[in-house]
Amino acid sequence: MPTAQSFHSQLVMLALLLGFALLHSGGAALRPWGEARIGARAWRLLFALLSIPAAVLLVAYFLAHRYDGLRLWNLQALPGIVPFVWGLTAVSFLFLYPATYNLLEIPALLKPELRLYDGGIIRISRHPQAVGQVLWCFSHLLWIGSSFMLVTCVGLIAHHGFAVWHGDRRLRARFGEAFEALKAETSVIPFLAVLDGRQQLQLQEFLRPAYLGIAIAVGLFWSSHRWIGLAASSFNRSGLAHWLDASHWPG
Repeated sequence: MPTAQSFHSQLVMLALLLGFALLHSGGAALRPWGEARIGARAWRLLFALLSIPAAVLLVAYFLAHRYDGLRLWNLQALPGIVPFVWGLTAVSFLFLYPATYNLLEIPALLKPELRLYDGGIIRISRHPQAVGQVLWCFSHLLWIGSSFMLVTCVGLIAHHGFAVWHGDRRLRARFGEAFEALKAETSVIPFLAVLDGRQQLQLQEFLRPAYLGIAIAVGLFWSSHRWIGLAASSFNRSGLAHWLDASHWPG
């Protein structure tokens, strides 16, 4: 039976999602200003030092409360649901962590630069991370079926919907006509530009070591799911969890 606290956790999750969205998208918007003052590497490291702990907190709270609220459906005993959910999740990771990006720029080992990418998964969708987030949300909402999961998905998809607009705006401001040309040849909706003839897939562009790394990461996530319950219990016993769930939060 759902308790008032289990619905309260949904408000906390929305607050955490809003905070992360402001931090992440706000940091992206301030990137030109920050890089001009402290340099590209220092800004990337500052951005990471702020956003990574916020993301870890978000994931930990989600894991601890994912079944809160109403159980809207329970399809976990449905034949074929496990491979379907895992298959869709694996595909979502190919979009969430596209191999077009230079991974050495993430920890600032190489100087981070804002680029226009036009190959690989960008031919499928100009905003692959938004597509990956929608696929991840659909697969996990299907599996978990709770109102907490539904609220989480609404928040995540809303943030990525804003990020699509915000990302295009930043690229237009930086690259002007070059971005407009890329926009004309690509689509946000997966495969739309391929189907209407604006784009042609080049399969050799997907034969990159980074995609092997993504496949290995998916395997590691699969094997680590058995420890989710333990991780959620550990977070629930932490002082931070008690503070987040305290009565002085809204709701």
